[in-house]
Amino acid sequence: MQWRSIVVGLVVLRLSVSCVLWLAFGLGSNVSWGFNFHLSFNLHKLDLLFREEKGTDQRNNAWSQRIQGHTYEETASTCAKVGDESLKRSYLNLFDGNKDEYVRRYSSFPDTLKVKMKDMAKEMFYFGYDNYMKYAFPEDELNPIDCEGRGPDVLNPSNININDVLGNYSLTLIDTLDTLLVLGNVTEFQRAVKLVIDTVSFDKDSTVQVFEANIRILGSLISAHILLTDPKHPFGEVGFEGYDNELLHLAHDLAVRLLPAFENTSTGIPYPRVNLKTGVPLDSINETCTAGAGSLLVEFGILSRLIGDSTFEWVARRAVRALWNLRSNETGLLGNVVNIQTGQWVGKQSGLGAGMDSFYEYLLKSYILFGEKEDYKMFQAAYESIQNHLRRGRESCNEGEGDPPLYVNVNMFSGEIMNTWIDSLQAFFPGLQVLNGDVDNAICLHAFYYAIWKRFGALPERYNWQLQAPDVLFYPLRPELVESTYLLYQATKNPFYLHVGMDILQSLEKDAKVRCGYATLHHVVDKSKEDRMESFFLSETCKYLYLLFDEDNPLHKSDNKYIFTTEGHVVPIDKRFREKQWNEFPCEEGALTKAEPNNWALNNTSNCNRIPEERRYALPLKSVYMRQIDHMVGLF
Repeated sequence: MQWRSIVVGLVVLRLSVSCVLWLAFGLGSNVSWGFNFHLSFNLHKLDLLFREEKGTDQRNNAWSQRIQGHTYEETASTCAKVGDESLKRSYLNLFDGNKDEYVRRYSSFPDTLKVKMKDMAKEMFYFGYDNYMKYAFPEDELNPIDCEGRGPDVLNPSNININDVLGNYSLTLIDTLDTLLVLGNVTEFQRAVKLVIDTVSFDKDSTVQVFEANIRILGSLISAHILLTDPKHPFGEVGFEGYDNELLHLAHDLAVRLLPAFENTSTGIPYPRVNLKTGVPLDSINETCTAGAGSLLVEFGILSRLIGDSTFEWVARRAVRALWNLRSNETGLLGNVVNIQTGQWVGKQSGLGAGMDSFYEYLLKSYILFGEKEDYKMFQAAYESIQNHLRRGRESCNEGEGDPPLYVNVNMFSGEIMNTWIDSLQAFFPGLQVLNGDVDNAICLHAFYYAIWKRFGALPERYNWQLQAPDVLFYPLRPELVESTYLLYQATKNPFYLHVGMDILQSLEKDAKVRCGYATLHHVVDKSKEDRMESFFLSETCKYLYLLFDEDNPLHKSDNKYIFTTEGHVVPIDKRFREKQWNEFPCEEGALTKAEPNNWALNNTSNCNRIPEERRYALPLKSVYMRQIDHMVGLF
């Protein structure tokens, strides 16, 4: 009986200590003290037990201090090996508990489950596509709740949310052409191409955004034309008798109708919108975003090299140079909104999301496609500025102390944080980091966005990392997180990313599926819906989900290499796109004339080394850091 009394005494003592800590420091759920109940904790209160409160530089490695209002210093070196004493004091130790749950969940993915998810992604695509063709074609989009088509809002020309995208030109059909080939449906691809040739005209009184028309329509027409005519394409015999470059002619016609945007602008930066019949509207504004004006080079450049006319690449490249020359001399950063006549920055926010995202993406992808050294030099300089001024958190993704890496919105001139939200478009950036070879940073940033997805079953359009809550609640079925997941899986072959894809796929099936398709989530918490299925859901979201699980897809097996445009359209990395039928473009004052050697191999889509074999079946991010990120988005 004596030993029982001792055990009871120890239990009572342990409970007493736990209660004292809970009362004194706000400890409370998810720290287990060896029993079946949990007491939660306040991370920053406990961390203050071990550290002196000091002022810190705004770019230190603890951005989450803003959540709690503390300014305490992390360990001096994030790269140095942490000693035993530091480990005892490290707040990261608080996340070591239950780390095996991550290993158990993510370390394997059976082949049978992979096949099931591939089939599920294919069914998702066809449920949306078939219903678009049945209820909406030839209109631009499908309203999946009412099972009706949607075109431009002619009664309200100021409704740019609709009219920037919808031009009365069968947008969804055109945008999904190459997805049909990726899914192996040659018959439907050929039928869809013939429908486009027979029914689509751009001679329309439609005012559209130059950027959207370029990436969704022009890019898809060019991609489908290349896949139809390229003898080295990976999808088998997809050409058909009588095809006479009609898709290329349509692409050329559209690009000519977009050219007026580049006229009568003193900077060379284009107007944001054009009327396809009459040119730039008389009431057009003189302000445009950096991404909208600076993300035309891939499509315009390919078109120029296909038809031997330098005009399109020249105007697109001039716009990129003009934006680049307006960057801050202090930080090297660009703003997000500029006046095309004065060159003055109207929006001084510099970030990686809306208004900025594809500008950086196309600097790198233009270099991969065209081999122009100027593009890579600009990308390298931009990436260095991003790392220096936007990146917060610990220096190393998978080692050291501090908060996980996060890219914040800052003032382009001072580098000071302007707000405490990030947006869902920024989730593309890990994929771009993979292409640039920075896989470790890609792993960390992707994990942060995945944690947000796990919490809400979707990505809110804006997420406030200070409040740990959405600022803008809707989710229009965007592809960016899926795209980065796919590219990280290609780089690492880690089954973790298959689990991420499965979570996304199952969330969409559960929360977005409606009578005739998949609907925009109006509210990521209560899952209320809007009656809209944007074309990028079929052209990108479904495509990347399918490719993630289709190891044997011809794109993965082909000897030739391919890259995706910002709208997910497949284009080959082909030496003919590195050959010009004209002299070099003149460099304007301030443009870059010197560059690093062109060391990007034509037969490679990325300069990254794949993750070593021994790391492929461990978690890409250590359990302690995954648990830390989950905590910081409010998962526990």
